[in-house]
Amino acid sequence: MNYSTFICGRFELTLKRPLVMGIVNVTPDSFSDGSAHFSTDAATAHAFELIEQGADMLDIGGESTRPGADAVSEEEELRRIIPVIQNLRDCGKPISVDTFKPAVMRAALAAGADLINDIYALRMPGALEVVAAHPNCGVCLMHMQGEPKTMQAAPQYGNVTDEVYRFLEERRAAAIAAGIAASRICLDPGYGFGKTVQQNYQLLREQGSLSGLHSPLLIGLSRKSMIAAVTGRAPQDRVAGSIAGALAAANRGAAIIRVHDVAQTVDALKVWAATEQGEIHGA
Repeated sequence: MNYSTFICGRFELTLKRPLVMGIVNVTPDSFSDGSAHFSTDAATAHAFELIEQGADMLDIGGESTRPGADAVSEEEELRRIIPVIQNLRDCGKPISVDTFKPAVMRAALAAGADLINDIYALRMPGALEVVAAHPNCGVCLMHMQGEPKTMQAAPQYGNVTDEVYRFLEERRAAAIAAGIAASRICLDPGYGFGKTVQQNYQLLREQGSLSGLHSPLLIGLSRKSMIAAVTGRAPQDRVAGSIAGALAAANRGAAIIRVHDVAQTVDALKVWAATEQGEIHGA
């Protein structure tokens, strides 16, 4: 690695081991947990439970980005997430917000968010400027071919890994040119976003080549259809497959791993770290 820390709002995160980002979906239609945490109280309680399980960070989302998902208005997305951010801003962990709307980014940062996790990689008009105006907030730039409603219709690549690399390289350069420090940027290759099963696994197999981008990698493959394709499991039964994917990603340089099943992933990564890095920590 050519980096050891990641600036994320109020936090300077050490990247000596892969960090675990716990998912908090404040949506009625998430592919993995439906409306389980749709209310403010339920989402807040779930977030604190993830912290107890060992989450290093939290990722709050108010709009599903699953394939075929319907769009949500700015007003509705804000109604869902802002009270949750306010409830969690003093939880002692970085708060990420999964959004691509500049107005939502601005309000989320004002409410106490530390990281903007953007599936459009700050391509929406005004998004670059919002993040650049907040000198310490982190940002995750993700690769996606197409847009969530239709991205899985017929994704086409010459070479998926090469094209993802070039896209992330360009978006990273655009962010830096806009005044966003390199130390605030992490990159997500976008597993499941406009990619076939074969393309996803090629990208995972070749993920190590993305280290040439010189930014931490945030990886999200928890419970996704690429796991179902080889296990045949329903979303709630994809824990073991998701952990296997997380460990494969860790072996190929993942710095942050975004997951639903925090406790199980934390345990798996402790064993991985003891084996691969010689880091042994007691329970």
